[in-house]
Amino acid sequence: MLDFSLVQEYVPFLLKASVTTLEIFICSIALGLVMGVVIVIMKISKFKPLSLFANFYIWTLRGTPLLVQLFLVYFGFPQIGVELAPFPASVLALGINAGAYIAEILRGGILSIPKGQMEAAQSLGLSYPTIMRRIIFPQAFRVSIPAIGNEAITLLKDSSLASLVTVSELMMTSQRFAASNYAFIEFYITAALIYLILTTILSFFLSKVELKLSISEH
Repeated sequence: MLDFSLVQEYVPFLLKASVTTLEIFICSIALGLVMGVVIVIMKISKFKPLSLFANFYIWTLRGTPLLVQLFLVYFGFPQIGVELAPFPASVLALGINAGAYIAEILRGGILSIPKGQMEAAQSLGLSYPTIMRRIIFPQAFRVSIPAIGNEAITLLKDSSLASLVTVSELMMTSQRFAASNYAFIEFYITAALIYLILTTILSFFLSKVELKLSISEH
């Protein structure tokens, strides 16, 4: 018989672990956005080595499991002299993975912008970097917000993989308490509810951002 009263005394610890989950998410999505912008610039570059590297990056990161990438960073990097603590290793793996998806999202946003805008800006004498920074990228970001929001929600849930490299985030803490109390269903359902609350809050925030951007367009 299920007994959720077992969970009550551990709620403060689960909430504290949720803060760690949010920290992983915030750091990872920030890194993912930076990587996404850098990679998409490289991908649309006319300098072939840069575009080839960007294509390889996206192909590799999207075509292999995130768990494998996380293990490569945490367990594999020490073999080449780069040893990272669990938290930064998790952020790095999640961030570079998100960067590949965000780069493709931004590329789609850039392609959706009429070519005439680029030609008009060039006719006014604006340089390519200025056109991208002041005209193309702002519009591409606006168009891409819904897809980037979906990636952010996925990333928040994927942060649970950090438990596999001993980060004491929500999933790791829930597993530990579930095992010590032999109450797996109770603790896993509680963890699922907390994740659901977090993703719902994030979804609400993203919907507000989308609404604000749509109003500013008119």
